This record gives sequence, structure tokens and C-alpha cells, in this order.
Amino acid sequence: MGNEQKPTFTVGGKSFTAVAINTAAKAGEWIKLKLGAHASLKLKSTPHDLVTEVDKGSETMIRNLIKTHFPHHAILGEEGVAPGADASAQALRELQDEEYLWIVDPIDGTTNFVHGFPFFSVSIALAHRGEVIVGVVYDPNRDELFVAEKGKGVYVKGKRLNVSAETKLSDALVATGFPADSKSALPANMKGLEAVAPKARNVRVAGSAALHMAYVAAGRLSGFWEIGLNSWDIAAGALLVQEAGGQVTDTAGQPYTLAVRHVLATNGAIHEELRQTLAQARATGL
Repeated sequence: MGNEQKPTFTVGGKSFTAVAINTAAKAGEWIKLKLGAHASLKLKSTPHDLVTEVDKGSETMIRNLIKTHFPHHAILGEEGVAPGADASAQALRELQDEEYLWIVDPIDGTTNFVHGFPFFSVSIALAHRGEVIVGVVYDPNRDELFVAEKGKGVYVKGKRLNVSAETKLSDALVATGFPADSKSALPANMKGLEAVAPKARNVRVAGSAALHMAYVAAGRLSGFWEIGLNSWDIAAGALLVQEAGGQVTDTAGQPYTLAVRHVLATNGAIHEELRQTLAQARATGL
């Protein structure tokens, strides 16, 4: 990893961003060592929603590292919440009024990890009174650590990132995902895929929402949407996209908040066209 942006958000002399970077890097390197060597595999809410002991170990490591520096901060992590949309929404409601809230996905892309498909990440965000001020997404397979601070831009390996320049969906490479909820979120997303695929240059589905959003920030994708995500899937990536000059809303075009579950993130220039395409297909999930 290169020299990421000099951190500026501090409390008591400790930098939020430096802690997020260090924590994501340590967790990511440990996860990579476990690739192909996980001992347990369990189903959560559906057969598509997986968890391993590596997910749980990564989250424990992240929690311990954060608490070492900021013992009074709250932490919302995927593996500490019961499966299902209602449970994740309730967990967020219980913590959203905290002054400082860390929002953690210890492995975003667990299915990829289980199968040895090298597209997964560690996602860590810090919200101050409900507003994300630090976002870090680490891809241990490519050793790419995407770092954003509110108002300070987004960087990877010391290079400042900007969203792509495409102005039309027909020129754009976009991405989506296949939600674990096969009863409502997946059918809605499939309708969107059916509508978007003929209009876009092409569509990718690689299996990590956080990395997809990091790729929007890096200009590698011009847009990403998915129905039925959780705060830990989106929070860090949303700041990355915004700080790279892009736009993040829900699929109806309303401003991003931690409660958004149906997300639309783009370079800004194709945002309205992609939003309208989803709306016309009744594929917003709303």
C-alpha cells in the first residue's frame, strides 16, 4: 500500500482515518491468509447468504482494534446483527444517534471468498452524528486500499481518484449485484438488470458492493445499483463515490443516508438516465 492521504480527522491526538486504514489493512491481510482454508460455512437468512468463521474472526479483530483507540465509540458490524432486513434496520436505528458510529463489513463478498473468487473486501466507515466522515475499502487481493475523508477527496496508493467522464448510459460500464433475498430484492434487481443491460455498454456483477462502489469512485465503473443492501455494505463506498465527484442516492433519487438499502451510485452524469431506466422498469425496490 502506498502513502494514502494524510489524515486530518482526530480526537485526543488519534486519527480516525489512520485507525481505519490500519484496521482494514490488518483484517484484509489476515483474511487473505485464510483464503481456501476456512473451516466452517453456515447459512444466514437464505442459501445465498453465507458466513464463515473468517467473517466472525475479522469482525472481532476490527472491533478490538477500534476499541483499543476509541473505547467509547459505537460499532455496527454485520456479524453482530441477526440475519434479515428487519434486524439490520433495527440495529441501525438503535445506534444511529451515537456521536461516533463505526460501520463495518468484515468481508464484503463472502460467497466470493468461500469459492476462492478474488473479489472481496473489508469495508469500514465512521459516521459522526449520522454523517459518514471516513470511508475505507480494502481489497487484499490487489492490495488496493481506497481511502476517503469528507471534504478531502479519495485516494488509492497516494493517487487521487475521480469518477469517469461518460455522459450516456450507452457508453457506460455499470455494475449490480444479485441480492440474497430471493423473494423480493432479487426479482426487483433482475427486472432492473433486464432493463439496463440493453441500454448500457455492458453490466458487471462481481459480488462485492463495497468494491463496486470503490470502482465507481476510481472511474472503472460509471455506475452501480443494487436492491436490498445494508448500511455496512454501502457506507464507506458512498463516501468514496461522493469524494471522487460522483453521486449517491437511493434508487428513487433521494439523498443518501445510512438507512438507504436500495442504492444508486454513479459518476453523476449518467445518474438520472440510470434512475429513470430503473423507475420505468419498476425496479427501484421501493
